[in-house]
Amino acid sequence: MPPGPLPALALYGGKVVTLDGADSIAQAVLIRGNRIAAVGRTAEVLAATDLTAVRLDLRGRTVVPGLIDGHAHMDREGLKSALPTLAGCRGIDDVLERIAALARAARPGQWIVTMPIGEPPDYRGVPEALREGRWPTRHDLDRAAPDNPVYIKSIWGYWRHSLPLVSIANSMALRLAGVGRGTLSPSPHLTIERDASGAPTGVFIETAYMPLAEFTLMAAAPGFTPAQRIEGLERSMAVYAGFGTTGVFEGHGVATEVIAAYRHLRASDRQRVRAHLVFSPAWGAAEGAERLALVRSWLSWLAGRGLGNGWLRVAGLYGEAGEDSDNRLRAGALPRLGTGWAGFNYDSGLHRSALRDVLIEAARNGVRAVGIWPDMLDLFAEVDRVAPITGQRWVYGHVSTADADAVARIRDLGLAVTTHTNRYIYKEGAALAARLGPEREDEVVPLRRLLDAGVPVSLATDNVPPSLFPPLWHAASRRTREGGTVAPAQALTRLEALRCASTHGAWLVGEEAERGSIEPGKLADLAMLSDDPLTVDEDSLPAITAVLTLVDGRVVHRTPGSCPTFPPLHRSPP
Repeated sequence: MPPGPLPALALYGGKVVTLDGADSIAQAVLIRGNRIAAVGRTAEVLAATDLTAVRLDLRGRTVVPGLIDGHAHMDREGLKSALPTLAGCRGIDDVLERIAALARAARPGQWIVTMPIGEPPDYRGVPEALREGRWPTRHDLDRAAPDNPVYIKSIWGYWRHSLPLVSIANSMALRLAGVGRGTLSPSPHLTIERDASGAPTGVFIETAYMPLAEFTLMAAAPGFTPAQRIEGLERSMAVYAGFGTTGVFEGHGVATEVIAAYRHLRASDRQRVRAHLVFSPAWGAAEGAERLALVRSWLSWLAGRGLGNGWLRVAGLYGEAGEDSDNRLRAGALPRLGTGWAGFNYDSGLHRSALRDVLIEAARNGVRAVGIWPDMLDLFAEVDRVAPITGQRWVYGHVSTADADAVARIRDLGLAVTTHTNRYIYKEGAALAARLGPEREDEVVPLRRLLDAGVPVSLATDNVPPSLFPPLWHAASRRTREGGTVAPAQALTRLEALRCASTHGAWLVGEEAERGSIEPGKLADLAMLSDDPLTVDEDSLPAITAVLTLVDGRVVHRTPGSCPTFPPLHRSPP
């Protein structure tokens, strides 16, 4: 648990990027309790301190407002260490050694569930990177753990953004799951690999980005426990705070198991990062009037500002058009297995007409809606014609491409935009530009057009990776994974990109009067950085980290030994 705020803390002798209305650059900032008391030149700020104040010499380092991730999936990061790792395994024998060690520590019959084979965070190049050039089979795993069911999970496909996904079970796990010669796959996207005799090899191959085998064929294997969710979320917050992130907006929506983990950390005062959670509905078999009745029953905690406070708030509803048969299969494992890596409900999608009715009900009752796929813009416009949404700050997320007409509609509907630059500029930007052609290249993540139109754009990580500095780099450089640039005319200045990572994030969560800039009276959410994002070499932007992160005047992150000459916090001498 981070300690409470200091009586007074003066940070001085550095560069304070305030992001105030005048884009002022200061030298020092004074914090009293959980609020910013003064910003200005070093001499002025130090003169305002008394003998109880802690003084911290920045030694020229840069301080920025706390960053706010517009689409974070923060809960997912800590789950990556909830399971035993197979990182570093260079061959099947290495994998078997890890499994054997886990089996020796387990009771006979106890499930052993591990992380995927490969190197995090992307898990690329497998199985080719293994000495044998193949996946282990059930027979391999049987040698390591003959008395335990073993299941090696697949990755969350968006970590790598390439297919296939692969998971592996040993013979006991297959037997407990009821998978045998006569077992049929529940989906064309899931293949049960078989040997020459038709028996399952234990290898499951998936051509979908969200895992399916673990919720269907291997549903006998345990999912994440509530304790793992809580512990994982606490680890996640430490990671995000380490990159200067002080707040998140969960626009894809979260399921109740994630909300419960947040509430536990909040109640025990272990929350390090502020969170605004949008609700991910599980529609199940609800139909027509029953769905609308559900929305009405949620009004007391989803409408307007919802439930909670500046630390933890639940408000708004996620919407997705279209029902997917694979998602129905995944949702069938609820509640026993939860939502796995996702953190959102798989059955949150509805047929377009049904979703339209739900969104109209939401608009009439002041429930903010969030959509992340391109078809949602037209649907939001349809809803607006029946029940106006302007002023309700509905959110249009991801935004891979948008022409001038789409940008105008986004502006006129009063929408906020969250971006996924890791995917749509860095990973897929070149492909999107090639598909659109040279004359339409500026439609690829048109950040410049959006800002010029007055649309608040919030940068986001989507947890790939958890730092906002790669998206800041994408926004400023427009660099692609191939080394070229895409739609350079849509680039932002670094100051504009930083504002999208902080000030606009504060607007997104409805707290622009409290956060998003370093100004007297605002909350003391700020980060001292390893490098200056406004002047550092462009290709060094993604590697920036936080040396010190404050939320509500509390130190929630400190990088030990990051700079040997950097003095520890100390009280002013009498």
